[in-house]
Amino acid sequence: MRIASIGSGSGGNGTLIAAAGALFLIDCGFGLKEARARLARRGVAPERLSAILVTHEHGDHAGGVTALAHRFEKPVHLSHGTLRALPRLDASLARPFDSGATFCLGDDVQVDAVPVPHDARDPTQFVFRRGGAQVGILTDLGAITDHVRERYRGCTALFLEANHDRGMLLRGGDPPHLKRRIASGLGHLSNEQAAGFLGEMLHDGLRQVVVGHVSARNNSPTHLDAAFAPFRPRLSTFCLASQHDGLDWLDVG
Repeated sequence: MRIASIGSGSGGNGTLIAAAGALFLIDCGFGLKEARARLARRGVAPERLSAILVTHEHGDHAGGVTALAHRFEKPVHLSHGTLRALPRLDASLARPFDSGATFCLGDDVQVDAVPVPHDARDPTQFVFRRGGAQVGILTDLGAITDHVRERYRGCTALFLEANHDRGMLLRGGDPPHLKRRIASGLGHLSNEQAAGFLGEMLHDGLRQVVVGHVSARNNSPTHLDAAFAPFRPRLSTFCLASQHDGLDWLDVG
C-alpha cells in the first residue's frame, strides 16, 4: 500500500490510499477546482479514484465530497449519520455503513470504520488492511478511547493528528468558546495526547508515522519535535502532512 495527502489542516483535508490497483480518497475538504489541482500534484486524475470515504461532515473534510462524487460518479462510503448530514449527495452514489463495521473495498482491502469522539453527527476514522500491512488514519477526535486503542493496535503505519500544543492554544488569540471546543473530549488531539497514543501503539512492526491536521496558530515544529523525539529512533519514517503541500507518496506496505 501507499499513502499520500493532498492537504491536512483546518483549511481542508484529503488523504489518498493506493492498494492493489485501487485508489481511495479519504475526505475532500476542497472545492472541485482546488481538489483537482491538488490531486494532480500527486499524479492522480479524479477519474482514477475507485471510491471516496468520508470521516465526518465538517466542511474541512466533506465540503468538496458531493461536487467531486457527482462530477466523476464515484461511490462515497460514509456512516449513516454522516450521510444524513450530507443531504445533497446523490443516493445512488452513497454507500452507508454502520459505525464500527468492517467492509471490503476493491479485491482485497479490508476497512475498519472506527467510531471516535468528535463533535460531529456520526464520526468515524479508518484502518486499512491488506496482507500484512495495516494503515491507520486517525484525525479529528478529542480523546483516545479504549475502543480506539483496540482497533488501531497492530498498525504498521499511522497517519495521526497532532493538532495543537495545549499551552499555545490556551495563550493564543482564539475566542474562548473555540479554545474550549478544540481542547474538549470532542475536539482535537494535542501533541501530548497524540504522543501518548503513539507510545501505547508502538511495536516493532510500526515503522512509519505521519503527523497531520496540525494547527497553524496553535502548534509549531519545536513543540512537535519535543513531543515525538522519544519515538523517532524506532521509526524508519516520521514526517508531516501540511496544509499547503500535503504529503508526497509514501510506501507503507
